[in-house]
Amino acid sequence: MASRPGSSGGPDPVALIEIDLYGELMIAASSVDEERLSPDRIDEVLRVVPRGPQGDADGG
Repeated sequence: MASRPGSSGGPDPVALIEIDLYGELMIAASSVDEERLSPDRIDEVLRVVPRGPQGDADGG
């Protein structure tokens, strides 16, 4: 487990989330016939929320 410098030595929650997302990408990549995941599929796996022109999730 990764821990932040100066922390109590416990697991780094951000690192754990990144590891989980990486695993999700690996699972998705192993289940496709194509050589690579499409950018749209990567966004779907990572649960990316499209942003509007002002940076708002609702577009306004």
